[in-house]
Amino acid sequence: MRFSAATTAERLLPERLALRLRPFVHRIDAVVFDPGERGAASRMSLIAFAIRVVSAAIAFVSQVLLARWMGSFEYGIFVLVWTTMTIAGSISGFGFHTTVIRFIPEFREKKMMAELRGVLLASRLFVIFVSTAIMLVAMLALWLLSDRVEPYYVVPFMLGMFCLPMVALSDLLQGMARAHSWAIAALAPTYLTRPILILVFMVLAIALGYPANATVAICATVLATYATTLAQLISITAHVDRKLPPGPRKIRLKAWLAVSLPIFLVESFFYLLTNADVLMVGMYMQPDDVAVYFATVKTLALVHFVYFAVKAGAAQRYAQFTHSDRARLAEFARETVSWTFWPSVLMAVVVLVLGEPMLALFGPGFEAGYPLLFLLVAGVVARASVGPCESLLTMSGHQNVCALVYGLTLVLNIGLSVLLIPSFGLWGAATATATSIVFEAAALSFTAWRKLGIVMVVFMPPPAAKGAR
Repeated sequence: MRFSAATTAERLLPERLALRLRPFVHRIDAVVFDPGERGAASRMSLIAFAIRVVSAAIAFVSQVLLARWMGSFEYGIFVLVWTTMTIAGSISGFGFHTTVIRFIPEFREKKMMAELRGVLLASRLFVIFVSTAIMLVAMLALWLLSDRVEPYYVVPFMLGMFCLPMVALSDLLQGMARAHSWAIAALAPTYLTRPILILVFMVLAIALGYPANATVAICATVLATYATTLAQLISITAHVDRKLPPGPRKIRLKAWLAVSLPIFLVESFFYLLTNADVLMVGMYMQPDDVAVYFATVKTLALVHFVYFAVKAGAAQRYAQFTHSDRARLAEFARETVSWTFWPSVLMAVVVLVLGEPMLALFGPGFEAGYPLLFLLVAGVVARASVGPCESLLTMSGHQNVCALVYGLTLVLNIGLSVLLIPSFGLWGAATATATSIVFEAAALSFTAWRKLGIVMVVFMPPPAAKGAR
């Protein structure tokens, strides 16, 4: 018998309570246990949400411990270096980690097995080669320009660059797993295993007598990243090989790059936009200020992960419906807006209530970031009110205009940061970020309406049925 919430409730709950809850549990069954595409996307999003909840808890605890062990100055150096490496590694894959989410479902749907084998192999080789080349060029540039960089940043940045190929490969493997709806295989290595290993390696280093500073923390991060990514590579490769029978490969790298490069721009702008505030604070202010701002942003991540969880579950379905059922695409896209908005509002309330004591856990002075949360939360809720618009546009072939929106948003963010941070400090960074996010949400929602005829705003009704524009 197929498992369902309704049968479980009838078995475990008193009869009267089970009768009262029947409409609610039947709705759960309709959404989560539906054997069709909607159920698969719902399960993917719920698993992703659960992983991000656990991940947020693990990351928060680990960052609190690192901040307390290292102090705000060394912690500020560590978070600036690791944030930069995460951005650089993610964009050095040139968008292939998202491109595979678009092409794998398409090739499966159209029975293009040779192309499917080709994109699985070519994407891995391309990402490893390009990210390694970027790493070597970046190391050379840092060595040549080291006299222009603050001395306390040089060694941590040089060590951190060893992570670039593994961060890029991990993102690609995550995309492959998401394209197959393998939520745990996609998200657990990056969001659960890696932060735990960073903490474990840091504890071992301190136990062996090494100082608790940024250099040692970066070394622990490099080891954890390599261990996690190589294990993920073995696991995903084995899963893919089991599902895909052997046969010829057809590699159309030029055509795939033509699609991937606009996505690369979208992803690059998005990663830079998501982390530009931390980088700009690092440019204008001291590591102690970076530490306070990063701790505030880390607390805000409890709201952010709702958006990322829905995006992880919806992207592959957007791609599938684009090629099979445009009416279902519009209906499903509207559903994902509600999936994103209401949980985000709930998590926003939790963060604002608990934010100050959570920041105090990082150490003395970190609670200074609490007032910034109100401004930053408003921006994140604004983004949640339009759902994963970026994924909808990218998966439906409108990645070029999406890249333009993110480019304009990034320019706005950096421009406001340059104007506001020197005069207003952390408040300037928070204002620039919140304003940019609101602009991004409005522009993406408007673009989805103009290009697809889909209204991606939580409180606005859908338009009368009509074809995509």
